[in-house]
Amino acid sequence: MRRLCKTLEIHPGGYYAWLQTPDSTRTIENRQLLGHVKQSWLESGSIYGYRKFWQDLRELGELCGINRIHRLMRHEMLRSQTGYHRCLRAHS
Repeated sequence: MRRLCKTLEIHPGGYYAWLQTPDSTRTIENRQLLGHVKQSWLESGSIYGYRKFWQDLRELGELCGINRIHRLMRHEMLRSQTGYHRCLRAHS
């Protein structure tokens, strides 16, 4: 640990103090929103995108921006289904 702190030019005591700091309210809110989004994403069969989830959250009374939902989904690599596979028939 000392080598890492020396490389980053920080004091080890500062690193351990940083570990003890509580999460911010924004981080806690993001975790809660992401929990709702993941649950809805799985229930939808990974079809819905951030716009639909944003509407669903607003209906539940959660106030947040559409870009925040988009950023959280992108960070967790949750993507909507963008196209459907068609059955290709051989022409005779």
